[in-house]
Amino acid sequence: MHRILFLLLFGLAGFGTLVALGTWQTQRLSWKERILADIDARISAAPVALPLRPDPEDDRYLPVALSGEMLAGEVPVLVSVKQVGPGYRIIAPFETEGRRILVDRGFVGIEDHTTSRALGPMELSGNLHWPQEIDSYTPEPDLKENIWFARDVPALAEALGTEPVLLIARNVTDPGITPLPVASAGIPNDHLQYAVTWFGLAAVWAGMTGFFLWRTRARPESETA
Repeated sequence: MHRILFLLLFGLAGFGTLVALGTWQTQRLSWKERILADIDARISAAPVALPLRPDPEDDRYLPVALSGEMLAGEVPVLVSVKQVGPGYRIIAPFETEGRRILVDRGFVGIEDHTTSRALGPMELSGNLHWPQEIDSYTPEPDLKENIWFARDVPALAEALGTEPVLLIARNVTDPGITPLPVASAGIPNDHLQYAVTWFGLAAVWAGMTGFFLWRTRARPESETA
């Protein structure tokens, strides 16, 4: 009897813990979906003028429209695009109203990163962004080959002589470049998968608990038969 009681309490504790974890992930899913909805609304809002002092937090994803001149001196950043493969994001300096900022013009294939691209007067629209792509595994830029491995905005700004401000273009700035505009699809949201995993484990735990309880009760009966 004591053994059955122990198995029952142990099973209920484990089942309750796993259900609680699944419920927590469900709550996190709702929270994340609200954040993504807010980001989508911000990304697709009407564009405004470039702020005088853009803030990396307050102005992240801010839609901006500006006119100016695309300058020479681009930097290719190595990336991989789903269903396309490896290539480069082209980061270039852009001058507007006496200011110089960075512009992510979009994606080109591996073989096209040294191709000459359109420069001069342009009208741009896009979203401000400060990507967080640097970690302890990110290689240093290959300055000899002019290849970077992350959009490190402060470092790129220093290299190209601009403000530490990056506009990710939504419109085409050259026929050979495919824009890669900001989208919330690139923000991880795995909470549904985690919730399903925890609830699935809870179901397995309940089944195993029931099996062990049945086996424990059946054993004395077989011994007395």
